[in-house]
Amino acid sequence: MAMKTWISDLRNHVGNEVRLNGWLYNSRPSGKVQFLIVRDGTGFCQCVVEKGKIPDDLYEALEHLGQESSLSVAGIVRAEPRSPGGYELLVTDARIHQAAKDYPITPKEHGIDFLLQNRHLHLRSRRPWCIGRIRHTVIDAIRRFFNDQGFILVDTPIFTTIAGEGEQTLFEVDYFGQPLHLTQTGQLYLESAAMSFGRVYCFGPTFRAEKSKTRRHLTEFWMVEPEVAYIDLNGLLELAEGLVCSIVQRVLSDNRAELEMLGADIAGLEKVRPPFVRLTYTQAAEILTSQATQEFMKRQLSEFQAQKEALEKELAQLEEQEKKGGLKKWQQEKNARRIVEIRGDLDELETKIQNNPKHAELAASFRWGKDLGGSDETILSLMHEKPVFVTHYPKEAKAFYMKADRSNERVVENFDLLAPAGFGEIIGGSVREDDYDRLLKRIQEEGYNPQNYWWYLDLRKYGSVPHGGFGLGVERTVAWITGERHIRQCIAFPRLMDKVYL
Repeated sequence: MAMKTWISDLRNHVGNEVRLNGWLYNSRPSGKVQFLIVRDGTGFCQCVVEKGKIPDDLYEALEHLGQESSLSVAGIVRAEPRSPGGYELLVTDARIHQAAKDYPITPKEHGIDFLLQNRHLHLRSRRPWCIGRIRHTVIDAIRRFFNDQGFILVDTPIFTTIAGEGEQTLFEVDYFGQPLHLTQTGQLYLESAAMSFGRVYCFGPTFRAEKSKTRRHLTEFWMVEPEVAYIDLNGLLELAEGLVCSIVQRVLSDNRAELEMLGADIAGLEKVRPPFVRLTYTQAAEILTSQATQEFMKRQLSEFQAQKEALEKELAQLEEQEKKGGLKKWQQEKNARRIVEIRGDLDELETKIQNNPKHAELAASFRWGKDLGGSDETILSLMHEKPVFVTHYPKEAKAFYMKADRSNERVVENFDLLAPAGFGEIIGGSVREDDYDRLLKRIQEEGYNPQNYWWYLDLRKYGSVPHGGFGLGVERTVAWITGERHIRQCIAFPRLMDKVYL
């Protein structure tokens, strides 16, 4: 019996006979040879089946095996640069566990609604598989970063009695007859824990009842939130910078193959090193309203239009090949996959072309005092190759718990971190107001009931210290690293405002 191994470990078994347990991702007959692409969760492997090397009935069964059939394949491992993963299997035996028929997700184009309705199967496709593996690395890198720096993990409640990010986006639930809410953030609880452990973080799902259908929004998403006692704004920026660099370096190290499959901007990711760009909100406002930004947006529009023309030309050529026929099966499947990719890219470019003048107009009319919108963040991040810190937002535009800058009471000591290439905000954080009277006043100004925040105010009565933290959204970070333009693809089972499929 051949030794069982994983596709990811084939490099360690060249010349040896092994057994792979997996599923048939694709197959291509070529005369008296079949090429089976088998996946096992760790990777993809080309398995070469020669007629006469295995029993004829088994050869015929494999030849008619449907996509996503489950099977075990035994064979000799050899290096093959043209094969997925760089190795292939010369098949000596196989066992079919279940022959699947009419698998609904094929190399042809499928609409996003269809794919989300079949998300339980779509997860097996190459793109979500790559994104899922990268997400795993991102989460592991986050935990290692904080654990290695001496942070303590504190699990904060999912059910909460108080708002952290505005009561209008709370999900209310009936908790044994008492109205509670699904958490927007673990931050307020973490502030309590930071006064015990010094450096803490929580990591879990958060919920926002925000009625938004943009590509950047989910109603349920995962967030990591560190909180640190005795820290200032510069310390928070350095902590966030170190975290993001650590995440990107881990993905580049552990998931380069997946990044390549996705067509991610690896060269851009390799530039993510300290120091990041640092702007104040006031500087950002000046940039947005400048003539230079209007010229930049015009150049962007010309580039988008040129890219669209090139893709349309390539698409026409591929469709003409399809009409003529005569292509081998592998060529048909390759073309089908490329056509799907091009149409997706064209949809994205068309959205950019339509949004460009709108974004430019919004930037030109931006006025100091407004919070930065998605279009503003897109423009700022497009203008820089590295992530961009924007600090010191107007007090009225931000949450009640953010500390007012004592040298300029109009602004708070906060920051957002914008990912480059137009992906926008991935981190938001601040120094917290540590003065009891100031915090009480802000709570009252926001119209909240101070009695609901009695324990939070207590932290300012008993040993209050300067402290702060931030939240990093996992899905937005994964979207940026992978180049995935829609956040719904960056979590296995997305929850959207208007649709819940599974």
